Amino acid sequence: MTATASAIQIRQRARRRARLALLLRELAARVFRWIALGFGALVILAGAILTPLPGHVGLPLLVLGLMVVLRYSFQARKTFIRWQRRHPKLVFPIRRLMRREPEVLLVVWQQMLRTEKLVLRKARWRLLKRTRKKAKRYVARKMAEHNKASA
Repeated sequence: MTATASAIQIRQRARRRARLALLLRELAARVFRWIALGFGALVILAGAILTPLPGHVGLPLLVLGLMVVLRYSFQARKTFIRWQRRHPKLVFPIRRLMRREPEVLLVVWQQMLRTEKLVLRKARWRLLKRTRKKAKRYVARKMAEHNKASA
């Protein structure tokens, strides 16, 4: 066997190993993707079951599961975008919670106002909005008095 023939065989073995390594990486990535999708679906299911119960554990679980599923599923992303276009008021709070630095308190407040509006149809019965406005005026008045006294 000549030197060129052995060099060719070495190159072929290296190519086969590289191809095998690539196939193994792709297989491992697919398996991980399916495991992550299954985990995300279980977390979404647990969140859906826990959402109506007191303690509000369900919504964060739903958001966490949705983040995992949307990260690893192109089909789920397409469906989520379609839902976002059809029902922006329903999906927007979920999107706000999925950001890097979620505005949890603002989302909770907005959902409380929406729930109050849904349950209490007449505006005069709703307490949250009126209470917030009164508190805001009270704080502004106290700040003005404090600034006047310190000046």
